Formats: sequence, C-alpha cells, structure tokens
Amino acid sequence: MKLVTAKEMQNLDRLAMEKYAIPGIVLMENASKAVADVAKNLLDDCQGNKVLVICGKGNNGGDGFGAARWLANYGYAVQVILLAEDCTNIQGDAALELEMLLNAGVDVMCVADDEAMLVAEIDCLQADLLIDAMLGTGFTGELRGNYKKMCQIINNSGKMVLAVDIPSGVNADTGSCDEDAIRADATVTMQLVKAGMTQYPAKELVGELHVADIGMPSNLLAECDSKKYRLTAEIISDLLPIRKQDAHKGDAGRVIVTAGSNGFIGAAALASRAVVKAGAGLVSLLTPESVADLLAIKLDEVMVHALEEDSYGELSKEAVEDIVNRVNAADVLAIGPGLGTGKRTQAAVREVLLQIDKPVVIDADALTALKDHTYIMKEMGVPKVLTPHPGEFSRLTGLSIEEINSNRMELASKYAKEWNAIVVLKGAATVVGCPDRTCYVNPTGCQAMATGGCGDVLTGIIAGLAAQDISLEDAALCGVYLHGLAGEYASKGSVGLAAGEIAQFLPEAFEDVFDMVDTQEVVCNPAIKMLE
Repeated sequence: MKLVTAKEMQNLDRLAMEKYAIPGIVLMENASKAVADVAKNLLDDCQGNKVLVICGKGNNGGDGFGAARWLANYGYAVQVILLAEDCTNIQGDAALELEMLLNAGVDVMCVADDEAMLVAEIDCLQADLLIDAMLGTGFTGELRGNYKKMCQIINNSGKMVLAVDIPSGVNADTGSCDEDAIRADATVTMQLVKAGMTQYPAKELVGELHVADIGMPSNLLAECDSKKYRLTAEIISDLLPIRKQDAHKGDAGRVIVTAGSNGFIGAAALASRAVVKAGAGLVSLLTPESVADLLAIKLDEVMVHALEEDSYGELSKEAVEDIVNRVNAADVLAIGPGLGTGKRTQAAVREVLLQIDKPVVIDADALTALKDHTYIMKEMGVPKVLTPHPGEFSRLTGLSIEEINSNRMELASKYAKEWNAIVVLKGAATVVGCPDRTCYVNPTGCQAMATGGCGDVLTGIIAGLAAQDISLEDAALCGVYLHGLAGEYASKGSVGLAAGEIAQFLPEAFEDVFDMVDTQEVVCNPAIKMLE
C-alpha cells in the first residue's frame, strides 16, 4: 500500500482537478460521506445519537461540514462548532460545504473567545461522538490558541472521537505530534495513508484507521511519485519463496551464521535456529572455538564449526580465511550476533566483509565494526542488509537517537542510498530503506517484542529467506513482516515473550500470510476499508 506525504497528497488533489477534471467539491463530498458513514457505524455500536463536529477554517473543516450534513440527513442530532469569529472567512470548496450545511438547517456555533469555548466544552460533554475536523495534513510545529484549547477539551472529555483525515496536531510526514494532539478512537483518511500515521507517536493516536476512496482515478494514483509503502499480506505473499514438492535440502539454500562468543552464545543460537525455521536447507554456525562445543550441544539441526582464536581470545587471521572460504561456498552469510567487540574481532569482521562474494546480513557486533568504517560498505561488491536498532544506527551515522526516531523513514532511505545497502531500521514501527530511496513500513509486531534476542531472530529469518532463491531486498521485507507476525502470535497479546519463541511461530505466520490476503474488513460504505 502506497504512503504519501502531505505535499504528495496535495499534488494528487491538484492533478485530480486539473488533469482529470474532477471538481474539488466532488472529492470533498465523497470524503464527507465517508466520514459520515464511519461515524454512523460508531454511533450504531454505542447506540448514540448526538454528534458534535468541530471544524477548522480549511478543507479539513469543509469535510467536517459535509459530514455533519450527511449525519443530519441520517437522522442524528448534529451540532457544529467552527473555530473562528464568524463564517465569512471560509473559502473555496469548504465555503460551499458550509453553505449547504446552513441551507440544510444545521446551526453552526462560532467559537473565538473564552465564553464560547466554555459553551463548546459543555457541548462536548453532552455528545456521544466528537468529530475532529480542525486541522488536516498541513499541520506542522505546535498547536496554538483556540486549536490547542479545543484539543485539550476533546481529549479530556472521555468521549469517543473520530478524526477526519488525520488527528489534529499530528505531522502527516514524520508522525511527530504536539503534546495535546487529538487522541482519536478512529480516523478516516482520504484515498491514501499518510506516511506519518504509520510511525509512533502518531500511530498510537490514530486509532482504527479507515481508508476512504474519494473517487481519484486509478491512473492518477499510479502516477503518484511516492516511494513509501506500507507492507501488506498481499505484498509479502507475492514475494515469499514457493518450494517445489520434490525439493531437497540442497534446493532450500545454504546459510553461514558467524556469531557467538564467551557470554553471548544465546545470540548465536537464536539466530541459527531462526535460519532453520525460516526454511533454509543447510545451516552452519561458525563460532569461536571456546564456545563451539556448548553451541553444538544446544543446536541439533545446525552444523557447528569452531573458528580459531588468537592468544587474546579473539578471531584470528586464520578464522577470517576460514569464514570467507565457507561463505563463498554457500548462498548467504549472517554475521554479528554476540560475536564480540574486541579490537581484533572487529578488524576480522571488516576483513570478512571486504572479501566475501555472497549476500550478507550484518547485525549487532558486525554493525559496531563498521563504526567509523562505513566506507567499507561502498567497497563491498555484494548485496547487504544492515539491521540496526536506533542506538546502532546512531553510532553509524553520528545522529542522535532522538533525531533518528523523529524521521525514521527519510533517514533509513537516505543512508540506504548512501551505503548502497538495504537498511532495516528496527523499532516501532520497523522501516526498510532501499538503495533506490524506496522505503517500506512494517505494520506487524507488538510491545511484547521489546526484549533481548528479538533482533538476533530477525537476522536469522532474513538470512534463511535469502537463501531460498529470492533477492536480499525481498528477504528483508518478508523477514520483518513475518518476524512481527510471529511475535504477535507468540506473545498472545501479553508481555513475557521470550525471543526464541518467535521462531516457533514462523510456520503459522507463513501460512496465515496467504490466508490474510483479501480478507481486510470493510465497513459500511464498501469504498471505506479498515486497516488492522
């Protein structure tokens, strides 16, 4: 599913009117009815009848005026608040919607001072449903004045809230929010999901997300130059490898995992098991000789090979040659989990990355080895996936974690291009940046996955998929989606998840991806889809 920025959506609106001759009022009417239909469904669920629509002076308010008229036609008791001194400064299509609303006999109360705001607060407390049509996708920065006061009143009312296009106070591009941004129970967004709505903290404020088809031609949507996407079961089902019925283990790929060290054998075991559960045919773990015997006992389905250590207990030059030879005879390498951050081991990792000729998944301590050495990625001649969490990404880029989390999609795609690598920036929500600046947001996963070892499992899943005759990019996309889905199943909606449990639910996640295709719930108007 394509995601758009505010500017890209504005451009689509303009092209719909100029190139496809669709009047703006038609688009606004379709949007208004979509909002009204979702509102009707919410009111039916709570057996409510009183609706208060709070409108701003722009097109978002215009959608609110139209929704109020539709709801009045449906027989609901509707009140409308306009955050303005009077109705004279409303322009364009919003002015037409306001005129139609007034002609339909629905009163509009203008709110511009403290006395009127007090009345508005009382009206909020008496309503069954509040519709936020104050500020749309053009919002940036901070809420001010009566908009801030009204958002505070709505949030403190305890009433059910439906947002029009995007909750007021949310940045549509980045997902950053004012501290008083509307906390909606549901949001109806128009035609395409706005990129920021997929990122925290905005994602938490959106509630149930409904996407309304407001009548833009499919040709126009195909022309949209956005390179941001939300991963869906449909996308993943098309990318996943399909195994022949007569396949043998050699057909399913050979994966080398280089991981583990004293005190960190769990990371190696988690990554290796995940490779197996992702479907790879043959899995070999290359690990320092000091821990090889322990890991051989832990891992029944994995071939464990001991790497030579030097007198300092770190990977030796002979270990580098061993790793390179074995990787170049396999299909893919996963390197880094628990491998260690000693100076010699880190140097060995860099040597391995420069010498291998097979795709590689770089994680954990292997990412640390690239700190101050990111030029190596440009010298590498093989496809590569980096799987940093924000802290690791910070070490690689020099950016603060706050900077990274405030603009995850843009930064992941920027550095993917700079490093000529696929960047899986982990977190809520994980994003995958690609060298061509395409960026994908993963919707799966849950808070129970905030536990040690989950990243090691993800590394193994991506490597295991990449060995099965699909591209490394496709493996990364499928890996993050399946990893999150399996985590949801393993946690059963509760905290206390152990990372190793995620891999056990991968077969169920594989199967359900195909079952989920074309089963998204549709509400009320068939043009309005609810995204889980």
